[in-house]
Amino acid sequence: MSSPLQALTFLITATPVILKTLLLHLVGLSPTSKKWDLHTALTVTALRAILSQSHKSTITAQQQRTIQDRPVRGALWISHVTFPVSPGDSVRDAALDSIQDLGNGHQEYTIPDLEPVTAEWTGYRAIESSNAPEPEVSEEEKYTSLMSETTSSITLLYFHGGAYYLMDPASHRGVVAEYARLTGGRALSVRYRLAPQHPFPSQLLDALLVYLSLLHPPEGAFHDPVKPEHIVLGGDSSGGNLALALLQTLQHLRRSARENSNTEPTVFFHGKCVPVPLPAGLALLSPTLDLTRSLRAPTPYDYLAPSSPTHNPVTSSPPCKIWPSTPPRADLFATASMLTHPLVSPLAATPESWRGSPPVFISCGEETISAECRIFASVLASQRVGVVWEQYEAMPHCFASLFLQRPVGRMGARSVAEFVKAAVEEPEAVRTNGLFVAAGTLERKEVDVAGLGGGVEDAVLKRMERAREEITVQWEKRILGTE
Repeated sequence: MSSPLQALTFLITATPVILKTLLLHLVGLSPTSKKWDLHTALTVTALRAILSQSHKSTITAQQQRTIQDRPVRGALWISHVTFPVSPGDSVRDAALDSIQDLGNGHQEYTIPDLEPVTAEWTGYRAIESSNAPEPEVSEEEKYTSLMSETTSSITLLYFHGGAYYLMDPASHRGVVAEYARLTGGRALSVRYRLAPQHPFPSQLLDALLVYLSLLHPPEGAFHDPVKPEHIVLGGDSSGGNLALALLQTLQHLRRSARENSNTEPTVFFHGKCVPVPLPAGLALLSPTLDLTRSLRAPTPYDYLAPSSPTHNPVTSSPPCKIWPSTPPRADLFATASMLTHPLVSPLAATPESWRGSPPVFISCGEETISAECRIFASVLASQRVGVVWEQYEAMPHCFASLFLQRPVGRMGARSVAEFVKAAVEEPEAVRTNGLFVAAGTLERKEVDVAGLGGGVEDAVLKRMERAREEITVQWEKRILGTE
């Protein structure tokens, strides 16, 4: 909460709901009591209560509450870095060409500048005290200390979630540091630009710049060049969306290069023509894949609602300096015309465009976005992409981050780490497989990944287009006053 008054207001409004949840759970009358323990029930109820009140705050206030930095303490190293741009770089052109080529010619967006990107190197710090402050040394010295405690060549390039307008690497330090600890490697958590101030494709430009900076470090960088086979892209929620948009861009650059000259793709980066290879894999946690929200469905196990208030920019939140936008948009992240673009909604990409991708790990709960995750996994499998699928019964969106100190969260984090290690250290051992993890017992049951889509894959794009058209019509009526 941004003020004591708001915190008090929340407590007053949320307490009856929390007490009701507690009572119904204890007497076994809650619809989730057979699948959840009390801790899960109260956590999800509290999150629902917070989100239900969010529309009373401006988008500015909501954003500011979630991007506050915090002191670094305990068993993690954090080293802040900035990746610069250089005059003459073709990074922006490469991204814009991909957007143009993968679109339908009628989609509109604002072209952003390529800007420097900040990020956090994150690693495990062997220390007993959970309250120990970070040493007062330079960022480079922190990075050197971080590297001295790594035991693997793994680099997890991580994109945080938050619907593209909330959160920050600081809000995800706990879970990212845990991935670093479990893999023995390091992570680079990207502070990409946030909407609505910076709509699509600002985030894609930031992601591509950082990926290239890993491969080809600019002058003054702390790190040595990282081999592509040592890099795994990771992300939760919208961060998973961004990881896939980056992969789809890299794939398109490869296809274009081979069609034109039968060579590997290159870009001009910091005064050099450099190659643009694919990473070793992707690790995705509850990735958002359809920004038209056409496949989302209510579930008793999630704190997210199927619909998004950003589709009603007039009534969703009080107006503020960053929203509604100028010029007006139907969505915080992108114009309505872009919502079915493959680099905005990866589920809209043609199945063939994923062919040749590195292996992909997908984890989700029984949440509002489960359908889009299942369909996407089956699409990848149909293109012979290695898919490691895990779905956790009765778990909400991004459950591993929420319950990192509980058995289900620890299992979810271990699964991510096991995949990342395999993708880098034993890529030939990664095979398509699927698991459904039972609530409570955490027993695993094998599932057929190819059949997860339920045979509706071919109809998905039409459904998304219908949803996009409806969003456009509603937005025009509300914002432009059309009939």
